[in-house]
Amino acid sequence: MSHATLAPTISTGERRRVVAATTIGTAIEWYDYFLYAAVAGLVFNQLMFGPLEGGLASIISFLTVGLSFLFRPLGAFLAGHYADRLGRRVVLMVTLFAMGGATTLIGVLPTFDTIGVWAPILLILLRVIQGISAGGEWGSAVLMAVEHAPDNKRGLFGAGPQVGVPAGLLLSSGVLSIMNYVAPNEAFMQWGWRVPFLLSFVLVLVGYFIRMGVEESPVFEEIAERGEEEAPNPVSVLFKKFLPLVIVAALVFAGNGTVGYMTTGGYIQSYASNPNGPVALDRGDVLNAVTLSAFTWMLFTLLAGFISDYIGRRTTYLIGFIIQAIGAAALFPLVNTGSLGMLYGSLIFLTIGTGLTYGAQSAMYAELFPASIRATGVSITYALGSILGGAFAPMIAAALVEATGTTFAVTGYLVTASVVGFVCALILRERKGIPLGPEHEAEQARGHFIFSKK
Repeated sequence: MSHATLAPTISTGERRRVVAATTIGTAIEWYDYFLYAAVAGLVFNQLMFGPLEGGLASIISFLTVGLSFLFRPLGAFLAGHYADRLGRRVVLMVTLFAMGGATTLIGVLPTFDTIGVWAPILLILLRVIQGISAGGEWGSAVLMAVEHAPDNKRGLFGAGPQVGVPAGLLLSSGVLSIMNYVAPNEAFMQWGWRVPFLLSFVLVLVGYFIRMGVEESPVFEEIAERGEEEAPNPVSVLFKKFLPLVIVAALVFAGNGTVGYMTTGGYIQSYASNPNGPVALDRGDVLNAVTLSAFTWMLFTLLAGFISDYIGRRTTYLIGFIIQAIGAAALFPLVNTGSLGMLYGSLIFLTIGTGLTYGAQSAMYAELFPASIRATGVSITYALGSILGGAFAPMIAAALVEATGTTFAVTGYLVTASVVGFVCALILRERKGIPLGPEHEAEQARGHFIFSKK
């Protein structure tokens, strides 16, 4: 049975349920993840790293944000392996509970003043669990969406879980903005920041019941039905045969992540609201600006998935990286004016580029790897891209500002990342519409680069 014959048996209703489940589930997971990143720059640098002062406290706090990225490959290795062996659905359930459990526990974690050095130690351990979960979540979610999609709508369907990421940022920033209003000033530092973490427990239950009603990926079911053992160790096959592809595709995502994590990693929130910094805007105003920019990021992520079904994944990326580079160059010069309007404008424009370089990623990654190792390839490539790009971007930005006293070096860092992403997207061949079923393994395994034979 081929994927071509399987696809028509999937009802429109089932496809919609899959997109809804992967989008909502991913939004809940990334709500947890981004919540930590935002609070790291607003709260943890003061409450969890007591003996440190000033810029060093912020650098170490952002280091814990990046530290979790180092554990994403572990989550990707585990989740990719089991998603290729046991299915995408079971992995999504495990990662949902792991992320939600860690986030809820952060909400009840004592501070440094209460338990001393155990506070940052336990915080880091819980952040590591979040990193493992995030590394495993994304690959299975996008494959559930893309492998259920009609061949000519993979970009649009794959944009579902991609939209879940800015939706998670929108949700986390929105809840923090509400709590900043409900519990202002000292109340926010004392207990207000904990409420969004505790809310995760409710959101996880919602995500569980939504994902319970979704069928397994038809491509995985076909592999299981055929009983094929073409990749007994998907990880070894991936690195033996596709290492150059993994590196180039990871750098494409790194080009997006480095810039995107200026907001999702919490750096802009900390930089623009620091009362002792050059901007010193109100914390609530900054959170509102990030919330709005998350909404525009979400819209352009969805648009990117949609238009990539018409103009191709590669062209969508190239346009997006050009816009992103312009936005990255303008970001800090505009923020440094101290104008709230400029903060809004710079973040909104930046998210046009980050959305266009993010929305088509699900479909592009799924079309890069053969069916038998697809979950492993997608998960590990994404995790490596996260480390190369987003992992330590906030910490690097904080360190550059601390060392130079200006944001000029940070601007150069962000523009360079956009250029690297552009070049790597340029050398990948367009593969829109390539068959995804296991019977087309030979075609899926070749012709990835513009200079390679098809």
